[in-house]
Amino acid sequence: MARKSASASPAEPVAKAASAEPRKGAVEALMRLAASRPWDQIELGDIATEAGISLAALRGLFPSKLAMLGGLTRIVDDAVMAGASDDLAGEPVRERLFDLVMRRLDALAPYKEGLRRIMPVVKRDPLTLAALNRGAVNSWRYMLASAGIATEDALGSVRVQGAVLLMARVTETWLDDNEPEMSKTMARLDRELKTAGRVMARVEDVHRLTAPLRGLARALCSGRRPHIRRRERADERYRGEDRDDYAPAI
Repeated sequence: MARKSASASPAEPVAKAASAEPRKGAVEALMRLAASRPWDQIELGDIATEAGISLAALRGLFPSKLAMLGGLTRIVDDAVMAGASDDLAGEPVRERLFDLVMRRLDALAPYKEGLRRIMPVVKRDPLTLAALNRGAVNSWRYMLASAGIATEDALGSVRVQGAVLLMARVTETWLDDNEPEMSKTMARLDRELKTAGRVMARVEDVHRLTAPLRGLARALCSGRRPHIRRRERADERYRGEDRDDYAPAI
């Protein structure tokens, strides 16, 4: 499970320059400002000036600072998915998730100082947290798919939301982890994956055991007479599943 971070030394600040990608340039301007001043003291005009664009141009890119944080999520998504490979395709889900989270943290590394100052403010605002969670759910749907983990079946939404929570908990440790090897972060990730595995195993048990009741409810709601099947038949859909090969919900 041991893994060395792709960035063996603290990431260099993103250079201040006009970006060929205006949206990315605006996001990086915000994160540079966030690294040196409180979140509520960063004005939209400051971001436009830092990005080297007009306020009108910034308005055409993003409607708010919160939307720019969503833009950061998209930048990180693109970086992680661009680095996806089939090297771990045959590995257990836990190993694939470990690698996925660590690669995501590597992509976030250039923005770490800004995130350190932003996250405590964000956590005090329930509406902001809810908005960021919606973006994170969309993000992790694609992250899990890139690791070959199902997101569209009956338990897909549970896996995705669980993955969001797992990433949030690991990120808390990562923000305070200044060691180049990120040993504290990887230890926290290992613990969270074990916990998520136990939770997901229970969820799968409940889903399997309640399958006959769900079938009966659907039949009653549709007005059709339910078909009686032997328990062995009901269990056939779950035969061959590896109970240790779980997909925690981040």
